[in-house]
Amino acid sequence: MVRLRVLMAALVLALAGLAANTSMAASKPPEPAATAAPDFTWVDKLNRRTGQVDLAEAKAKLNLGDDYYFLDAAESRRVLTEVWGNPPDAANGVLGMVFPKGAGPADPGTWGGVITYDETGYVSDSDAAKIDPPKLLDQLREGEDKDNEARKKAGFDTLHLVGWAQPPSYDAATHSAIWARELEAGGRPNHTLNYDIRILGRRGVISLNIVAPMAALSDVNAVSAKVRQLAAYDPGSRYADVDKKNDKMAAYGVAGLIAAGVGVAAVKKLGLLGLLLVFGKKAFILIAAALAGVGARFKSFFGGLFGKKSPPPPSPGAGGPDIVT
Repeated sequence: MVRLRVLMAALVLALAGLAANTSMAASKPPEPAATAAPDFTWVDKLNRRTGQVDLAEAKAKLNLGDDYYFLDAAESRRVLTEVWGNPPDAANGVLGMVFPKGAGPADPGTWGGVITYDETGYVSDSDAAKIDPPKLLDQLREGEDKDNEARKKAGFDTLHLVGWAQPPSYDAATHSAIWARELEAGGRPNHTLNYDIRILGRRGVISLNIVAPMAALSDVNAVSAKVRQLAAYDPGSRYADVDKKNDKMAAYGVAGLIAAGVGVAAVKKLGLLGLLLVFGKKAFILIAAALAGVGARFKSFFGGLFGKKSPPPPSPGAGGPDIVT
């Protein structure tokens, strides 16, 4: 009987200990799930097309030669959403992307150009002489303080428009406009290049928008010269084919197209990699994308260009970058 009582007492104590341990375990916060490193091995299997590429939606062709390669719309969507961390709607309307040969979409220090097409009607170039780069620069800087206050409230670094890396200009021979801005993010010495190319056609405008480190300016200038020479609308869709009596004309000319592109006026939708200071959703998404946790090397490169301030240790509910609209 004594032995039985001892066994019963031991059982009671064991059950009590089990209950206590269970209670303590339940009160402990769950261990955070380990985040697996993203798998970008599929990037090496992308179909990198060189030579002549059809842009059916724009009724045009790109003649890239062997120096650059093209990713089609489906592959560009994967790059923009899975590698660059954008939401799916950021890739809507993208015809493809262009990269330098030998560089991958996730490689730090490289650049990528996003190609879109806007069927606006033909853009008159009769106002090309009215392009005024110094005035545009002053207008852009007028709203800089206000925009930076919004950025700081959203947790992003301030942005300062240092100046034109390439002043806005129009080339009547190729019916193309270019401009490029040098941006300083958070006072860091490594500045950002935001480069825009617009190629006019009979029914609309092809846009190539490039974001890169300032050190890549000479490379991007070379790309710009080649693309403007080698991007060709199909016969019947060229700017020279415009029938001014019957064709639809855009609601703005070349000077207005450039003003809209740099964010001075909201005329039509901006290029996907338009100036961050505009805070347009599509313009901002691609830049903010690089702040998402999509790979340490890629994140560190783009983070240095546009990133959020260095964050404190993670707190509950911390998420990716906010999109300012």
